[in-house]
Amino acid sequence: MIMGIVLALAAGSLISVQTMFNNKVSEAVSSQTTTALVLGMGFLASLCMGVLFEGTEYFTLGSIQPWFWFSGLLGIGVVTCVVRGVKLLGPSNAIAIVMASQLICALWWDSLGWFGLETVPFTFQKAIGAIVLVSGLILFKAKPRKEQKVESSIL
Repeated sequence: MIMGIVLALAAGSLISVQTMFNNKVSEAVSSQTTTALVLGMGFLASLCMGVLFEGTEYFTLGSIQPWFWFSGLLGIGVVTCVVRGVKLLGPSNAIAIVMASQLICALWWDSLGWFGLETVPFTFQKAIGAIVLVSGLILFKAKPRKEQKVESSIL
């Protein structure tokens, strides 16, 4: 379990850094070019690492539902939407919304058992947890109210 937490924390950090890098690239080129660069470099790196660490076993493909082979196309949507969202909203606003959306969708899909997932019952505790997390993101992004200074006069 600890390793899962460490990996999830690392993924969150890497996503944040990648988002900043992608944003800088998209300032120089279009969103589609940024997406092609990101996914193309990811493909090359994955191919090299796969061959290096797994050898020929890397090319052994298991049997899965055909539509799962198209998950890379979802990556195009992810990178394009995040790059454009960061450009339009700023990094922390965009990532806060991405986090909330991820949580809500993951909870929904777990509860319904979609995409071959084991069905996880939706409970009051999970609903409260999601509401608290989303509320925390909203509070995090809320602009602080400026305090009004009351001048006192001494008579």
